[in-house]
Amino acid sequence: DVQLQASGGGLVQPGGSLRLSCVASGFTFGSADMSWVRQAPGKDPEWVSSIYSYGTITYHDSVKGRFTISRDIKKDTVPLQMDSLKPDDTAVYFCHVKTVYGRIYWGQGTLVTVSS
Repeated sequence: DVQLQASGGGLVQPGGSLRLSCVASGFTFGSADMSWVRQAPGKDPEWVSSIYSYGTITYHDSVKGRFTISRDIKKDTVPLQMDSLKPDDTAVYFCHVKTVYGRIYWGQGTLVTVSS
């Protein structure tokens, strides 16, 4: 079965940093498009960043220059380094995958709270 475990969330002050991690299993990790998606309280889900199977990386404008996504093939993980965090970054962050067969899966998410 496909499993996506997000971890690393917590409470940080504005300007602080967190490193999230998505541990994946149950599919061909290196051939999948991996993404981070977040959902703030009372708001719709918002795409944050993607790293595609062929290597291209994209970011939402609101996090560009502050967040860094990568792929660790050896560990089947997708880290998301988050720097210069803002209160608007407060959300549950979900790991997301589109497999080589086009199927979409979501993880349980990890809560990031940015507050002074």
